[in-house]
Amino acid sequence: MSKNKFFITFLVLPAFVLLAAVVFYPFLYNVALAFGNMNLNKIRDWHFIGLRQFVKIFTEPSQPDFYAVFLKTIIWTVVNVTFHVTLGVFLALLLNQQIKGKSIYRTLLVLPWAIPQCIVALTWRGMFNYEYGSFNLILTKYLGLPAVEWLRSPTEAFLACILTNVWLGFPFMMVVALGALQSIPHELYEAAEIDGATWGHQLRTITLPLIRPVMIPAITLGAVWTFNNLNIVWLVSNAGEPSDNTHILVSFVYKAAFNFYSFSYAAALSLVIFLILLVFSLIFMKQSRATEAAY
Repeated sequence: MSKNKFFITFLVLPAFVLLAAVVFYPFLYNVALAFGNMNLNKIRDWHFIGLRQFVKIFTEPSQPDFYAVFLKTIIWTVVNVTFHVTLGVFLALLLNQQIKGKSIYRTLLVLPWAIPQCIVALTWRGMFNYEYGSFNLILTKYLGLPAVEWLRSPTEAFLACILTNVWLGFPFMMVVALGALQSIPHELYEAAEIDGATWGHQLRTITLPLIRPVMIPAITLGAVWTFNNLNIVWLVSNAGEPSDNTHILVSFVYKAAFNFYSFSYAAALSLVIFLILLVFSLIFMKQSRATEAAY
């Protein structure tokens, strides 16, 4: 028995060491930074200052304001995840039917998810160009509408980021929903058809309840990923431009750390983001009863 324990420990130890190196140590170091005063001028002069950085986040005015950025982050997350789930489930329902060329459609629809985010962001940024972008070309040449200054106005720039992320994120939900749909026994639909149930009734009473245990964890992951999606906002809007009006919380953390060199402030704000997402995940999973079986 002792040999078995030693053998198991020997197998687990490398994974634990790697986990400690890439997860535990950076997290603890971030906590230490959050309770200190490190910046570019005090990199080697760190000392404990308690909750002062957290008080600064919630009480002292900054540019941009924490509460305004937090509200924008909520809007960013809710809008993106709503479209991700709606489009993903809708496309999964279509792909679950017997249609010609289904494998080709499935491959094409997964492409946005397969392309690296930085390539997607820079490509869409070019498409939103005021003079040469394809969006303004369609608006002016084919629809007869005036060109839009997508990246020069705060509202339009934020909308451009959302459109880019919606295109990038729906394939994940589609793949998850399609897998859940294919696991539903076909006999349930046959019995419902015999009872005279319409397609809409089958969707409400069979399809959606049975894919819910799979979709709720996927929605939770999607919300966390979207909340922390730095790449799209940073690259499409050019680091929160114009005038830092398109920042979400994670992009402002990056700017505070690597543009303003306020390392402790950025570390404290990252802990706030961590706690927000932790509380959201626990409440959402509990309220949605994600771990309960549908049948």
